[in-house]
Amino acid sequence: MEAVKNYYLSDMGVMLGRSLRHVFRSMDTIITVTIMPIAMMLLFVYVLGGAIQTGTDNYVNYLLPGILLIAVANSIGYVSFRLFTDVQRGIFERFNSMPIARSAALWGHVLTSLVSNVISVTVIVLVALLMGFRSPAGVLSWLAVGGILAMFTLALTWVAAIAGLSAKSVDGASAIAYPIHFLPLVSSAFVPTKTMPAGVRAFAENQPLTPMVEAIRALLSGQPVGGEIWLALAWCLGIMLVAYAFAMRVYRKRA
Repeated sequence: MEAVKNYYLSDMGVMLGRSLRHVFRSMDTIITVTIMPIAMMLLFVYVLGGAIQTGTDNYVNYLLPGILLIAVANSIGYVSFRLFTDVQRGIFERFNSMPIARSAALWGHVLTSLVSNVISVTVIVLVALLMGFRSPAGVLSWLAVGGILAMFTLALTWVAAIAGLSAKSVDGASAIAYPIHFLPLVSSAFVPTKTMPAGVRAFAENQPLTPMVEAIRALLSGQPVGGEIWLALAWCLGIMLVAYAFAMRVYRKRA
């Protein structure tokens, strides 16, 4: 049993290294996942921030949770694209003809999404600190923020896996990213929802990203989190479990 476990972990490690090399060699991925969220943060804080009333003197503190979620959302299209490319090139069939664990290649993509987003989010937080972001959050609060972001990443990654494994074209594989990009813009990420028209406000307050933004914002500001964190975790866990089940079903058919 131990030998099988080590064999499986070793295979996943090799696949993780393979996928990470693809990410680090893709300037387009680095720009979209890290540079663009930083550019948005600079734009909103230094150009638009003065005109946005959030009830706080430090707009970057209000904005950072939404920027972190946008960075994760931006990465999803690349997960789907790389899985689609592997399917089209017969990479999975080639791996399956070798003495390696059958699902190791798929898990390599999933773990790569998690690792690359950890790096991206860390860089964005460091830039936010240079822009004046300050947080009284302790270690446990930061760990809770990391847990929410990790679950959000895994949930979206499994959704992207479904698209990447089942799409018929590159455009189809990448299309999954567009509605996900839209969600942070209609949430409390940039402005309070109370300033929105009634219909838009109802959508913003009841879509999955708003409780995640509010929970992360409360944790980083040292405020009581309330029920928002449980709602955020419920959304992440629900999406992740459903998407995982569908993705594995598609993978078994295609790979």
